[in-house]
Amino acid sequence: MTSTFGTALATLIATVLMSAAPARAQTPEPATPANTPIPSFQRLFTDLPADVRRLPTTGNAVWLGATGILALSVHPKDSTITEHAFGSLGLETALDGGASIGGGLVQGSAALGTYIVGRLTHRPAVAILGADLVRAQIINTGLTQGVKLSVNRTRPDGAPFSFPSGHSSSAFATATVLQRHFGWKAGIPAYAMATYVASSRLTENKHFLSDVIFGAGIGIVSGRAVTVGRASERFVIAPTLVHGGVGINVTRLAR
Repeated sequence: MTSTFGTALATLIATVLMSAAPARAQTPEPATPANTPIPSFQRLFTDLPADVRRLPTTGNAVWLGATGILALSVHPKDSTITEHAFGSLGLETALDGGASIGGGLVQGSAALGTYIVGRLTHRPAVAILGADLVRAQIINTGLTQGVKLSVNRTRPDGAPFSFPSGHSSSAFATATVLQRHFGWKAGIPAYAMATYVASSRLTENKHFLSDVIFGAGIGIVSGRAVTVGRASERFVIAPTLVHGGVGINVTRLAR
């Protein structure tokens, strides 16, 4: 199983790396002018091909490569980690809400609701945010389900399609869109909530740690693809291996 898992993951990462285009400049955009057109409902779908073309960038390849390496590094201890998390009543109680928050219905409804509110209140910035959230969820769902079907890993509870975690990917897609629209004042709590959702998948015995790590990577690249040019701060965040665990490296880019 380890060999099959590793081969499938390495193939996926290699495909993205080989097709990666030079990273586009992520320059901040000014605040949305009041007279900016509100994106039509049709654009939620007609803009998707352009979003897909933005997926194979160097930055996204780095994200998938880094989370893929982390997933492979923890894979040998997946069962032990999930058993420990599932057996902790305190953790299970504390993280119980993650199953609902990270569900596709909740994430998708929140995204569509944001877009509808923006249209009804004639607020272009809100409608554009909602449109980005909707498209990020569509892209994320396609990527996540495609990998699930390709890898076909058994969940800790015996159900199929464990890798990657859809709850994790959807929550991190939302967090990435929010961070790139509003900066780290929104990004930090958004990523904290996404981490909460991802952690809950272990205590619910639905996923392994490698599932949620790579799910986070898929969510992040999905959010990045629909928000090219919307980065409000020049920071780069990347997962990293540290002694005895996993960490996040935050680097501020020179202006």
